[in-house]
Amino acid sequence: MKIAIIGATGLVGSVLLSILKERKFPFTKLILVASKSSIGKIINFNGKVYQIISLDTALKLKPNIVLFSAGSDVSIEWAPKFKLIGSTVIDNSSAWRMDSSKKLIVPEINAHLLSKKDKIIANPNCSTIQLVIALFELHNKFNIKRLVISTYQS
Repeated sequence: MKIAIIGATGLVGSVLLSILKERKFPFTKLILVASKSSIGKIINFNGKVYQIISLDTALKLKPNIVLFSAGSDVSIEWAPKFKLIGSTVIDNSSAWRMDSSKKLIVPEINAHLLSKKDKIIANPNCSTIQLVIALFELHNKFNIKRLVISTYQS
């Protein structure tokens, strides 16, 4: 399985890499992508050296799974291109969160809704994910009707 990380040099990209390592995620090829200014840079991961490549080059490598963490503009432009070649895109930006044709997924809550036809998968922002996970069992037990929540993020 070929997996690509779009935004590999950013903070979230580095966390994605650490999770892949921690969970011993089975991949045959790791494709690391970042902005034009990072192309050619080297990342050491799990005892191997990887070179940052461009989105165009990553597209030609036809990854099976593409993890996007490079902002909405990049996701809007590139996620459909990866979808067209058969990749499954998991997007960490806000690009697809309000798109009714894309499923908004928190794996611990509603991953069962996914099918092989879902090629662009959205996820909520970080504070929403944590909140939904915490409230899920309470909702199942007490049938929460309404919540008013404010978050303040920099």
